[in-house]
Amino acid sequence: MIFSIQRLVELIDLFTCKLGRLISWLVLAMMLATFITVLLRYGFGIGSIALQESVTYMHAAVFLLCAGFTLQHNGQVRVDIFYSRFSCHRRAWVDALGSAVLLIPFCIFLIFISWHFVSSSWRILEISSEPGGIAGVFLLKSLIPLGAFTLALQGLAEALRNLLVLMLPANTQEPKL
Repeated sequence: MIFSIQRLVELIDLFTCKLGRLISWLVLAMMLATFITVLLRYGFGIGSIALQESVTYMHAAVFLLCAGFTLQHNGQVRVDIFYSRFSCHRRAWVDALGSAVLLIPFCIFLIFISWHFVSSSWRILEISSEPGGIAGVFLLKSLIPLGAFTLALQGLAEALRNLLVLMLPANTQEPKL
């Protein structure tokens, strides 16, 4: 059973890592799109609503789809007044309970609460309200439940990883997962 949990954690970690690395390329694309937008506007007097909106779409994708990647690499904000002094097992308890009681239920709630919002947008194939904008607002809105799902998936991996730590005797070293 331990090996199947470990294998599941590894598969989720692999998915999160691949997705995070793929989506992170959008940061470069955002910088390029912003540069081109400024160059066109102030250098040539040409504006492009679609190009400006594309920066917003890419930013949303990076923010929402890389949240799990941030969690995986422990890049989230943590108030560790006490946490840093905790033993490996106590940190595992805090992290496992945090994932199981706070993170995963919040992600499920976010998926549930955004479902009507997103499905309504898909039903009408919502487009930008700006003339010349991107005709894919429904895709942008879809990032909300998708981002919550990927974060919940990584939250599950973190909870399982901490469960594995808790299954070890209290005096052993933290496993390298």
